[in-house]
Amino acid sequence: MIIAIDGTLASGKGTLAKKLAAHFNLPHMDTGALYRATGVAAMRAKVDLGDEEACADIASKLELSVYPDAELRTAEAGQAASKVAALPKVRQALFDLQRSFAMQDGGAVLDGRDIGTVVCPEADVKFWVDAAVEERARRRCLELEKAGKPISQEDMVKELKERDERDKSRAAAPMKAADDAFVLDTTVMTPDEVIKAALEFISSKSA
Repeated sequence: MIIAIDGTLASGKGTLAKKLAAHFNLPHMDTGALYRATGVAAMRAKVDLGDEEACADIASKLELSVYPDAELRTAEAGQAASKVAALPKVRQALFDLQRSFAMQDGGAVLDGRDIGTVVCPEADVKFWVDAAVEERARRRCLELEKAGKPISQEDMVKELKERDERDKSRAAAPMKAADDAFVLDTTVMTPDEVIKAALEFISSKSA
C-alpha cells in the first residue's frame, strides 16, 4: 500500500505520516527533508539557491545522513528548501529517489508537497493536510522555541504565507491537493483525532 500525504508546513502531515507508517508497519519518507538537505548543502557550499545546475548537481549526489535533523528543521533550512524546490532540475534529480522508495515491496508512506499529484499519482490512499496559517505559525514557533531558535508569531505568519505562495505558484510540481485526496483540516484537531480520521478513511476505502 502506498500512502501519499501532501500539505502545508506545520499542518501536521509529518506527524500523520509517522503514525500511519507505524500503524501499518510501512517505511516512511519525509520528502521535504531531501529539499531541506539540498538547500542546506547549497548554503554550506556557498552556492546561489537560484543556480539551477549547481543545486541539481548537489541534489543528485545527496547523502541525507550527513545532515543532522536539527539543522534541517531550522527556519533558514525551510526557506532554502522552498527556493531549491522551485528549480525543475532539482525536482527531477530527487524524483527517482522518491519513486524507488515508494515502489519498494509492500509499499511506503511519503509526505511532501507533490506526492499524490506528481511523485505517486497512483497511490492507493492520498491525503491533503492543512490548517489555518495562524495555527500553523503557533505550532512552528513552539517547535523552533524548543530548538532554541525562537521567532515571533508575526514573523512566522509572514514567512509561512511567503512560502505557501512560492510553493503553490512554482512552475514545477506546484503544491496542491490531488483531486482524489481526502482533505484534513487540522486547525482544531488533536494528533489523535487526525490519525483516527485518517484510519477511518483508509478503512472505508478498503471496504
